Amino acid sequence: MTTFDPTKHSHCRYNPLKDEWVLVSPQRLKRPWDGRVEGDADDDDETANGSNQKENPLCPGAKRSETITNPFYEHTFVFENDFPALLSDIPDPLNNEKNTNDDLFQCHAARGVCKVICFHPNSKLTLARMTLDDIAHVIRTWIDVYRDLSYKYRWVQLFENRGDIMGCSNPHPHCQVWATDFLPNEARIKHRTQKDYFDKHNGNVLLLDYIQRELNDFKKERIVIDHEHWLVVVPYWAVWPYETMLLPKRHVLRLSDLSSDEQNGLGKIMKELLIKYDNLFKTSFPYSMGWHGAPTGDIIQEDCSHWQLHALYYPPLLRSAKIKKFMVGFELLAQAQRDITAELAAKTLRDLSGEIHYKDNKTV
Repeated sequence: MTTFDPTKHSHCRYNPLKDEWVLVSPQRLKRPWDGRVEGDADDDDETANGSNQKENPLCPGAKRSETITNPFYEHTFVFENDFPALLSDIPDPLNNEKNTNDDLFQCHAARGVCKVICFHPNSKLTLARMTLDDIAHVIRTWIDVYRDLSYKYRWVQLFENRGDIMGCSNPHPHCQVWATDFLPNEARIKHRTQKDYFDKHNGNVLLLDYIQRELNDFKKERIVIDHEHWLVVVPYWAVWPYETMLLPKRHVLRLSDLSSDEQNGLGKIMKELLIKYDNLFKTSFPYSMGWHGAPTGDIIQEDCSHWQLHALYYPPLLRSAKIKKFMVGFELLAQAQRDITAELAAKTLRDLSGEIHYKDNKTV
């Protein structure tokens, strides 16, 4: 009888953070591809982002509307989204008590604020190609905005969509922050799963136990980068082809709790990871990324020791700069699925240079 081999045979892996399973199908890597291939867009940031910065509404001094002109900022720039998905001052729905008690039709007001953070005045730069000093300004701005919003809102979601393939509407380096007076689905689930693990394992933190197992029990086979204060790992339960999780080694609840040394270390490991991503397919690697930490607002007074701060990178590219993963069919209707194993993805990223960007050294 054939012996099970996780590098060749389909199997399911459990994600304890989301209480769900992912189907891993490594045998599908041999499948020929005759499906959609992304266009031959120039991956040169200077070309993609245009040479005339005055036409970009996120640039210094640009007019975003008839009445709003950006300042001539030198580092980061924060403003409220001109087209927000959330509003801060709205009434409760009519018959609110009935809406919340109905098992089939529930509704509640969704209050919040949406902000935009420009990373740099130069539209032609990405985080991978910024200096560590530039990235340090971004991290400090993240923390300042997060801290300011955390006093009022239960959840502060900081996220970056990079590349038009991820729906980014403007190539200027920037991210968004949406703060809500409720816990969104992902946050609500992780709040529960981490607490369940904490209670079951006598106060142990799920993600801290996880990284210790990765470091000590599994020969670091899914570790991509291991620094003094931070770790990058392709999660055992990863869904996206080159998905990674970035997290501090110390028990940290929220972005605003990072020490100065951890902030400095964060800039270094982020830059290294993003250079590796770009070097993988010799392209400005698209992704959606975001931070998850303990809830805030009125929940900040509760004991959230079960939480561990972490960032997630979800890149869609699968085989090349032009072939991406699609979440369709079985994955939409039944369960997430991936072809390349987390171990192979981690080794591929680990073996790439994280110091020299391919645009700076054509031999990379």
